[in-house]
Amino acid sequence: MITKGQKINDRYEIIRSIGEGGMANVYLGYDTILDRNVAIKILRGDLSSDEKFVRRFQREALSASSLAHPNIVEMYDVGEDDGVYYIVMEYVEGKTLKQLLKKRGNLTLSEAIDIMLQLTDGMAHAHDSYIIHRDLKPQNVMIKDDGQIKITDFGIAMALNATQLTQTNSVMGSVHYLPPEQASGKGSTIKSDIYSMGIIFYELLTGSLPFKGDNAVEIALKHMRDPLPSVREDNPAIPQSIENIILKATAKNPKNRYDDARSMHEDLLTALDDDRMNEEPYKYKYPEHESNESTKSLKKLEDIDNDGEDDDEEPIAMKIEDNGDKKRKKVIIILSIIFGVLVLGIITVAFIIPAVTAAKPVTVPNCQGLKVSQCEKKLQGLGLEVRTKIKTVSSSKVKKGRVVRTDPEKGRSVKQGTKVTIYKSSGEETFELDDYTGRNYIEVQTLLETQYGLDVSVEKRDVDASEREYDEQEIIGQSLAAGSEVKEGDSIILYIPNIVDTFPNMAGEGWSLEDAEAFCDKYGLTISVEYQETTAYEEGKIIDQSRAAGSPIVKGQTLTVTVAKKPKEQKPSTPSTPDTGGEEEEDPTTPPSTDTDPDTE
Repeated sequence: MITKGQKINDRYEIIRSIGEGGMANVYLGYDTILDRNVAIKILRGDLSSDEKFVRRFQREALSASSLAHPNIVEMYDVGEDDGVYYIVMEYVEGKTLKQLLKKRGNLTLSEAIDIMLQLTDGMAHAHDSYIIHRDLKPQNVMIKDDGQIKITDFGIAMALNATQLTQTNSVMGSVHYLPPEQASGKGSTIKSDIYSMGIIFYELLTGSLPFKGDNAVEIALKHMRDPLPSVREDNPAIPQSIENIILKATAKNPKNRYDDARSMHEDLLTALDDDRMNEEPYKYKYPEHESNESTKSLKKLEDIDNDGEDDDEEPIAMKIEDNGDKKRKKVIIILSIIFGVLVLGIITVAFIIPAVTAAKPVTVPNCQGLKVSQCEKKLQGLGLEVRTKIKTVSSSKVKKGRVVRTDPEKGRSVKQGTKVTIYKSSGEETFELDDYTGRNYIEVQTLLETQYGLDVSVEKRDVDASEREYDEQEIIGQSLAAGSEVKEGDSIILYIPNIVDTFPNMAGEGWSLEDAEAFCDKYGLTISVEYQETTAYEEGKIIDQSRAAGSPIVKGQTLTVTVAKKPKEQKPSTPSTPDTGGEEEEDPTTPPSTDTDPDTE
């Protein structure tokens, strides 16, 4: 377990945890040699012994280490220290695009274009190095206070020229940004990243996702089948040129998308030019849902007359003039008879003789539950040949040592002499469950159902989104503990987060009134504003809120916020004269009077 103050490789000191993922955890660290803060990604302890995950983790380092671009997080170091696999990278002070969208809702057009220009520029550099990200989403894009973005988490990035990769067709990224070809298991290309960037652009402009559903499969199917909702219907002020970029990037058929990220970047540069603002809607050149044709269409025959003649060429069938050349006709007839005899002979040798002499078909008998010796006799009695090597398979239905099945299977009609393989039972097979928390539930469910035959169900549990950022497909618990022994047919429940949105600490995070109003609009809240004169806060900033930070958000609630207001300037007042017991104190700056007091006369 990684603890505060621990040193990695006697150099990187752990300060605190800043993020958790399905494969690795990220910590804020301090480089004691170069005197700077760094981000340290550490492979989870329960995965360190799994060669598959270690290879994926190391592949991230190899993929990202070759990239040097201002919009890609810089990689500093990679290594292993006493069984701890780590990657040291640039520490970015800021928030993710997802956190920004949660706070702001949608962004302005200029803000969204600026972010997309940086994103496409960074990904064009990655694609030039033959690296596909495969998991582009707002959670993997950091934005600094000055507006610069940094692309992070090349954890499942794929090198196009790699010779050996694991799980290239698995659904690993977030399903909300998943390209149709990746969802259907066809693998990823450069154009897969372009699709994900198109969905991100849509979310930046609208503040919402284009496809939603009750589960990941439903959302993936919508990516494959449903047309993308129009951003102009959501906001008519968005130019057609911008919607065209999104339509082209998110085309279901990769042939209709941009060829590469650089083409998308160049299109964004001119999108707001006057001659493009009201351009025609983008039309797809190729069908969005191409059918898999197994045969080619035949070329259409045209311009053939009913008498067999072509309009422009010589007649297809030439007329033979009857000029009395009977000898030539006889030769042709004789040659035709000889050719016919030869053809008949070939057919006889190729088809008729084998059919007469072929072995009779027999039906493979049912040997399930028999002893191996009994099964062998039964098969040999029908003229079938038994393979020498007997294979072993696990079975919960057939007693150990007895026959489970044969190959070919029972009931199959085969020729006599066919070789048959016998499979005998090794008994009921059990295996130990791993700790699946933090992993992608689609990947784990597929593994448990297909390889181990378990009955897997998925349920949601409420989680507080303010505690940390959860992935919607992340496993946060399981009904059977790690180490439990299970067998085929057993049931297990995987728990995934039901993210409960909670109120942020607006005062502590420096929210403005505009931020609070946007927040209330997004979550359907009614906002009530009170002002308080103070010099302790900047004018317009939130200094208090009626709903406690961390409490759940319920649509229709009223949120009262107290906003800092600059105190009014007070006019200087005339100082009062102190009471001296009836005698006025003489002002030393006033010259003495020359008048004589009448009472003294």
